Amino acid sequence: MQKFYTVDICGVKSDLPILPISDTLSIAFFNLHGAQALTEHCAKHVAKLIEGADVILTAESKGLQLAHCVARILDHDFYAVARKSKKLYMQDGISVTVQSITTKNVQTLYLSAHDTQLLKGKKVAIVDDVVSTGGSLLGMEELVKKAGGEVYVKAFVLAEGDAANRKDIKYLASIPLF
Repeated sequence: MQKFYTVDICGVKSDLPILPISDTLSIAFFNLHGAQALTEHCAKHVAKLIEGADVILTAESKGLQLAHCVARILDHDFYAVARKSKKLYMQDGISVTVQSITTKNVQTLYLSAHDTQLLKGKKVAIVDDVVSTGGSLLGMEELVKKAGGEVYVKAFVLAEGDAANRKDIKYLASIPLF
C-alpha cells in the first residue's frame, strides 16, 4: 500500500505519494504536470511573492507550467527557461553545472541567447515547484549572474526538508524528507 503525505498549499490540500530516491531517503513527490487547477492556484500565490520582478526564470520541466501561469498573471510577455539539455537553437547561450537531490548525476543547465538577453540588467525572480538541497537553485542563480541579471527573489511552491529554514527564499508550504 502506497503512503502519502498531505500538504496544505494556501488552503488547498494535496496528497503527495512518498517515493524512495535512495535506500535511505524518500520524498513526498509533488507534480504539477497535468494538474491545471492546482497549478493555477499555486501560480496565483507565487505571483504575489515575486511582485516587482522584471522577468521569471525557471528550470525545466516541472517548473514550466508554474512559470507560464505566473508570467501570465503578472502580464510578462516572456519568461526564461533553464534547459537540462542543449537544444539546436541554444548554440550561443550560456551554461552551468549543478547537482540536485532528484538527479543522481551532475547535470548542466543551459540558457539560450534569447533568454540570456531577457535576464540582462533585469531583476529576476527564480520560480520553481520545489526547493530541497538547493542544487538546481544554485545553478539558476549562477545563470542569472552570468547573464548579467540580478537575483531579485527566489520563490517556490514547496520547501523540502532543511530548505524550509532558509532565509533567502520564499515558499507557500513546507514538506519533510523521509
